[in-house]
Amino acid sequence: METVIVIAVLITSRRRVAAALLLASPFALIACGSSGDDATRATATSDAPPCPVTPVEVVVSVDQWGEIVSELGGACANVTTLLASSSVDPHDYEPSPADAAKFGDAQLIVINGGHYDEWAAKLAASSAPGVPVVDAVELTAHDEAGHDEAGHDEAGHDEAGHDEAGHDHGAQNPHVWYDPAAVTTVSDAVTTEFKKLAPQAADYFTQRRTDLGQAFASYDEAVAAIKGSATGKTYAATEAVFDPMAAALGLQNKTPQGYQTASNNETDPSPADLNAFLSLLRDKGVDVLIYNTQTQGSVPEQIRGAAEQAGVPVVEVTETVTPGADSFEAWQVDQLTSLAKALGVDI
Repeated sequence: METVIVIAVLITSRRRVAAALLLASPFALIACGSSGDDATRATATSDAPPCPVTPVEVVVSVDQWGEIVSELGGACANVTTLLASSSVDPHDYEPSPADAAKFGDAQLIVINGGHYDEWAAKLAASSAPGVPVVDAVELTAHDEAGHDEAGHDEAGHDEAGHDEAGHDHGAQNPHVWYDPAAVTTVSDAVTTEFKKLAPQAADYFTQRRTDLGQAFASYDEAVAAIKGSATGKTYAATEAVFDPMAAALGLQNKTPQGYQTASNNETDPSPADLNAFLSLLRDKGVDVLIYNTQTQGSVPEQIRGAAEQAGVPVVEVTETVTPGADSFEAWQVDQLTSLAKALGVDI
């Protein structure tokens, strides 16, 4: 069996410290863009046809959704993404008075939810009461019943780690932008809200949604190709960021339970848990390892080194949209293409 390992390292608050401390820690974050107020940006699609109404003012908490909302809104939406390709941990971001003012001016708010960006949910409630909020995790929570944890075939892989100390995500992995079904659900919900807020531009927003669906053709094809040819293939991951996509693709999660629990709780793995992971790789017990290039440190580097030495393919992913990516879907397709190659799937 050819082994492929997927390492996805979640950007966590305890790892966002001074540069000197980061370099000394087992997991260290590499800044991948601006942060805080400096990351605030207003976006509009320059190639969209003229808008027949005054553009809708939209505030989005994080860039994973900001890219999609901008594509859906086109010239009929002024989209401000507060954390755009940011090195700031969304869990612990401290919003400024300027952020609160942006929420106060918004006609529509889009957040990830699931305690991933709790500050945004609080600002929406306090600074923009009555303004519609699209909460990605809340919208897609009902879909989790259909996700029978196919990607978590071991007793410990029931997201239990998300209920313990650290990020209290509850039963659902909050990284839902990696779930193709969630992307569709959120896109439809945003389009519906746009039409309510600017009914005279309903046809325009319908066309934008159609255009986005067409733009996502290569993304959908890549997901379908990998799912059709690689269902049942195994992977290991340093953290759970990529798990929703892995589950959608039918991949089986073989990450050692103890290691994954430590990762979910933002603690260093015990020597025994780390050794279990390294042994898994040395024995080629998985088909892929997913590695987040936005982090570095002794632990992920040791794991990656073990995978490479054993000949297990390493697939690089990022938690936030890659700086310079043309779009959300282009970012995702690049990663899926790498995964398909590692799994020996033609897409």
